[in-house]
Amino acid sequence: MSIGDTGLLVVDMQGKLLTLIGGHERVTWNCRRLVDGAKLLGIPVAGTEQYPQGLGPTTPVLAERMGPLPAKKLFSSRECAAIFHAWRDAGIYKVLVCGIEAHVCVQQTVLDLLGEGFRAYLAVDAIGSRSALDAEVAIRRMDASGATITTTEAALFEWCEMAAHPQFKAISALVKEAGPG
Repeated sequence: MSIGDTGLLVVDMQGKLLTLIGGHERVTWNCRRLVDGAKLLGIPVAGTEQYPQGLGPTTPVLAERMGPLPAKKLFSSRECAAIFHAWRDAGIYKVLVCGIEAHVCVQQTVLDLLGEGFRAYLAVDAIGSRSALDAEVAIRRMDASGATITTTEAALFEWCEMAAHPQFKAISALVKEAGPG
């Protein structure tokens, strides 16, 4: 992934479901660090909300950083195709995906991105499911289908590329943040 060819997609980080996810504090923290890092580096960020009338809005710490988010009823984010058309038109063909739930909306989005010719990357410490087994199996399935598995810290440094980058200190500060207990 590099600054010029990658977008960040935050999938359905909504409060009502989020609190049921094991380790949701860490998932939220890592999604927030990815959003902050992407913004520092000029990487486009988009997000989605799964049926917000039922699942509520995106958690405030992310919503305040991302602005309006399109709603969807499909589990896959392909329903929000305008995001991906705009990215493709801008030469962005790699998408780093984070959010919930790993085995439903994240997985179906990743599989659809791959099917549309995008390179899909998955920040495994920034996704979650209510069941650890569901998340584990989903990660294995996405990996076997061609997604590239990574972590938040690895993605941030990959985007930054070098210590001489003007935003290196800010990215390094994000990496050094103390995570949730």
